[in-house]
Amino acid sequence: MTFNEKYSEYTDKINTALEKAVRVSDEITYRAMAYSLLAGGKRIRPVMVMACCEALDGDMELALKYACAIEMIHTYSLIHDDLPCMDNDSLRRGRPTNHTVYGEAQALLAGDGLLNLAAEYISGEEPHNAEKDIRAVSHLFVSSGALGMIGGQADDIFAETHEASKELVEKIHHRKTGALIRAAGELGAIAAGADAGYFRDYTVHLGLAFQIRDDILDVESSAEELGKSNSDADNNKATFVSVYGLEEAKRRLEEETDKALDAIKPLGEKGRFLSDLADYLLKRSK
Repeated sequence: MTFNEKYSEYTDKINTALEKAVRVSDEITYRAMAYSLLAGGKRIRPVMVMACCEALDGDMELALKYACAIEMIHTYSLIHDDLPCMDNDSLRRGRPTNHTVYGEAQALLAGDGLLNLAAEYISGEEPHNAEKDIRAVSHLFVSSGALGMIGGQADDIFAETHEASKELVEKIHHRKTGALIRAAGELGAIAAGADAGYFRDYTVHLGLAFQIRDDILDVESSAEELGKSNSDADNNKATFVSVYGLEEAKRRLEEETDKALDAIKPLGEKGRFLSDLADYLLKRSK
């Protein structure tokens, strides 16, 4: 099976499960939740959960449950990130942002709804494994909390009005973007019955490479290509490009990707998809 075929196999299962999870009510909050959750996207984090679990011959049904939960968390963060009080974006993935369609208050509630649904889904959806489910909830919510993703967002906002150091930019990237990518590796390992830190080196370097690539694309691609209305420069964001320069950002992208690839060499052929995923993220155009 080729990389693209395997990627599609993962995303088909994830999209089917997400559709089922969010189509349980026609109330406006659920409609707003579904609007963003089912808007497409690359599904990188849930795919990583599935791939990390499969690389360790783990429980793929349990991995699918955790994969859906991490995508719910990621989507809620995007809804809130687009709000007028944050980045004030009018486009996400090439179509109007949630608050543009449903209003600011309802978009806020849709994000809150997806945040809660992630925990509901892990605890309520089959298959059940109490010990693994508790570990998964703990790792997911620590990663997305004030010491992880939310803390990174706070740092990002701080950097808009302060001179950003190299140390601050790396901290933002490791928390705002990197924390959930690390969580994807942790959830995949947990589903496989392995130590949660099994993929830590791979996901730490891949998470940083992923955000550096985003920073590069933000200056080299158009708004239409990226599917969003505002650039990082428009929002005075601290990025690898703004602090290190474009050429150094490209060098670090290659370096961090190589470190991610080195970290999974011991997996051999079982790590092939994860290796191909790193290469795909290195070369992606949006």
